[in-house]
Amino acid sequence: MQRDPKGGTVVDVTLGEGAAEFAKYSGWPELKESFMASKIQAAYLLAPMAMDLADKGIPAKIVALGHRSGALIMVKADSPVKSMKDLRGQRIAIPSRFAVDHLFVRRMLKQSGMTVKDVELVEMPPPDMPSALYAGSVAAYATGEPFGAVAEKAGYARPLYMTRDQWPNYICCVLTVREELIKTNPALVQRLVNHVMSAGAWLEASDANRTLAAEIAAGPTLFNQKPEILKFVLSNPRDRVTYGDLRLVKAEFDEIMQLMLEAEIISRPIPYEKYVDETFARNAKQVEVIVSKPN
Repeated sequence: MQRDPKGGTVVDVTLGEGAAEFAKYSGWPELKESFMASKIQAAYLLAPMAMDLADKGIPAKIVALGHRSGALIMVKADSPVKSMKDLRGQRIAIPSRFAVDHLFVRRMLKQSGMTVKDVELVEMPPPDMPSALYAGSVAAYATGEPFGAVAEKAGYARPLYMTRDQWPNYICCVLTVREELIKTNPALVQRLVNHVMSAGAWLEASDANRTLAAEIAAGPTLFNQKPEILKFVLSNPRDRVTYGDLRLVKAEFDEIMQLMLEAEIISRPIPYEKYVDETFARNAKQVEVIVSKPN
């Protein structure tokens, strides 16, 4: 599975009896509000967003990951920028303060002996980032795919850093379920997690599966992108985004939480058990993945 950088679900699966209805959202705020209002019972949310919601009393539990890696910091192809130090005093676009892409920028700044005071961070919808870089209104942008690949494949941008190289255990989008669904229909939640983890294994099983997934996800009801862009994401390099390991690992969330504290996104540590339920991932079973292109 691959995240939609604007928010929302990106694939449809058949869960059998008690099947769920899937919907795509146009942005993270709308998705967050629907989840908070219990209009939807499960969603892919940004990990920091899910953690913050649970801490603020929204009955939310993370039950699986969506992917690993898949984020990057892009600069112009002909830019002299070689490292974060070369971006001192420059504008860098991020999707949201809650985005792990934002935390990736902070992590790379810290590794370079810098802080956010050394650059100017501006929030921007990921679809607008490639054109902003092209026009020179930002010197770099941090985002999830496919909006790095869009500019790279067009020839006017290149990755400065990829999470695959700099943050191998990077996680971003997490499958988050409202606790009332866990209490009232745990079997449905288990089937959902089974399909999510099986879809991840299916994607890693062959290049042909990745090609087919790109063709499906490119459709107008999903990513609405050219298939070539998504195929590029899934193959250049192949581990640009990975889906085979969707386990929940406390140490990885602890790292995100520490970065959130440093960024003042949260004001206090959040207990892992407050926002994670590992039960379904631990009990996940392989199921058949039936793939068909949407109409």
